[in-house]
Amino acid sequence: MKLKLSPLHLILRAIIPLAISASFAFVFAQSEDEGAPKLSPKAIKFRTFSLGVQSDETVGKLPQGVTFKGTFSEITGAQYLRDQGVIRFKPTKLGEKTFTIHDASGKLIQEYSLTVRENKLTNVLKEMQMLLGDIEGINFKIINNKVVVDGQILLPRDMNRIYNVVKQFGDQQADSLVTLSPLAQKKIAEFISRDINNPEIEVRAVNDKFILQGVAGSEDEKARAEIIAKTFVPSVILDKAEQDQVVRKPRPANDGIINLITVKASAPPPPGKIIQLVVHYVELQKDYSKGFRFQFMPSLKEDSGIQFSTGGRGDAGAITQLTGTITNLIPKLNWAKQHGHARVLQSTTVTVQDGRKALLNSVQEVPYQTASEKGIPTTSFKEVGMAVSITPVVLGERSDSISLDMDFELSALVGQTDAGPLTSKNKINTGIVVRNNNSAAIGGLITNRSVTGYNKLPKGVDANPILSLYASKDFSNGQSQFVVFVTPIIKSSASAGSDKIKKKFRLKD
Repeated sequence: MKLKLSPLHLILRAIIPLAISASFAFVFAQSEDEGAPKLSPKAIKFRTFSLGVQSDETVGKLPQGVTFKGTFSEITGAQYLRDQGVIRFKPTKLGEKTFTIHDASGKLIQEYSLTVRENKLTNVLKEMQMLLGDIEGINFKIINNKVVVDGQILLPRDMNRIYNVVKQFGDQQADSLVTLSPLAQKKIAEFISRDINNPEIEVRAVNDKFILQGVAGSEDEKARAEIIAKTFVPSVILDKAEQDQVVRKPRPANDGIINLITVKASAPPPPGKIIQLVVHYVELQKDYSKGFRFQFMPSLKEDSGIQFSTGGRGDAGAITQLTGTITNLIPKLNWAKQHGHARVLQSTTVTVQDGRKALLNSVQEVPYQTASEKGIPTTSFKEVGMAVSITPVVLGERSDSISLDMDFELSALVGQTDAGPLTSKNKINTGIVVRNNNSAAIGGLITNRSVTGYNKLPKGVDANPILSLYASKDFSNGQSQFVVFVTPIIKSSASAGSDKIKKKFRLKD
């Protein structure tokens, strides 16, 4: 059965294929245009800030000549910190605005949608910033309706301060995620190594523990290094997970100090150090005497007697003689004044090994005349000078302090008398500690002597003079003082300083 088509159907039958083919051609052409290379649109980032709270957005290193566009300046300020790779926003007004970053050619790099809102935690954040803002390494954020303090600190004592501040606002408003920076452990390890002061001992910080390794000279040095390390160990800081026992950290053994130091095998002790001892001895003597004497004491000596004579060519008989002798008939007047000054200066040097005794005698013999029991004159000698005995001991291998055990005997000639030389004698026995190349006055004595005499009869005066007129006054004053200085000098060898001596005395090899 055949159907008859109306003219309208015939017209639609002719138009529809043409329209379909045209639509396919249009789609095909459109697909070819879309396939042409072009930039895809940038993903918009949404950021929300609290009014008055500064915030940083990390963007990394941007090319030179970047510019900021958009309407953001109405609600916030923006500053690019190239050295940190962040854009710092400072919200000033509530609202929602756009913020875009363009390179020097005007090409879009990134687009942001910024929202500044009023938050009840803003005041909490501002107060926490005011209290904790001086602590380096931390930042403040509002997350999950809480002000969160995050970051890493260098000083463990700052953790107590952060904890106390967060606690004031309660768990509903504030929380802390602050941890101790690994750099802090590294710095503490450097401090320990510096205080141990031994290049053969190394200190490393690993997983909140300190490892000591290397070689020590003795067991005492090894124990000393461990004691020093324990004094620097910081307080243990528990994380939130450890407090809730989600993570259980084992208690560090030996306070977190792992001592792997080995001790060197015993070796013969090194030779003792060479020490030069310089001794200076200074003595000063002063004397003054003043005398006055008037003497008129005549005396009579009787020499009467009888003489008998017999026989011989002369006349015999008896002769009587009456004789008297008057002595000290002429008055005597004596006046004298005497001054004496003597100064003795001796400087002695001796070189000795550490712990050995150094003996040094510098003595002179002074001759003087004496008489034996039979009256035969003889020559005797009296020794004057200095006898020194010093034992130096260095207190430690790296110490420059020296212990000195000293015995001094000093005698000096200060005058001559009829009986022989007049000497002064001083003796010192002491022990002191002196630093290398420093001088110490180890002993001194000051003597002041004053004697006055009135009307003292001289020796050999007659006890029964005819007439006695005698007056005298003697005054003498003597002063003496001495002091001994010692200077120890540690030498690298016994030959150190010999060049100066050769040059001084013009000696040649």
